[in-house]
Amino acid sequence: MDEQDDVLDSPTGWVATHVRRYVSSAGANGHIWYGKPTLLLTTRGRRSGALRRTGLIYGEDDGNYVVVGSNAGSDHHPHWYLNLLAEPRARVQVAAETFDAVAREAEGEERARLWQAMTEIFPQYKSYQKKTSRKIPVVVLEPRSAAHG
Repeated sequence: MDEQDDVLDSPTGWVATHVRRYVSSAGANGHIWYGKPTLLLTTRGRRSGALRRTGLIYGEDDGNYVVVGSNAGSDHHPHWYLNLLAEPRARVQVAAETFDAVAREAEGEERARLWQAMTEIFPQYKSYQKKTSRKIPVVVLEPRSAAHG
């Protein structure tokens, strides 16, 4: 991702406010949000080509970061997830550390294990899954150095 490009923050007001605090404080104000660890994910818009940034609760698994495409139980996938399907390369910020990553969707037994871990971090994911017929995706963000050997 070209860091020279302008980045558009989430159009959701409270998310954009959280992201701005996170960025301006190098993660000191925002990495922990209501007791939950959060990261910033920047994707390339699948239609616009613009860089888009949002904040997400995350878990860790063997050097990777795990996020959930819950969209609060909406019947539609979140835009960041759809963007990653089109272009899996992303920029991630965890606290003060920023790095490139490659995203992939967890499947099968790995998904079940990671879903369980993420619902322990944020139990509301279970109720979100009950609100929708879509299977909420679990996404693994592999830091580029680990993803490319």
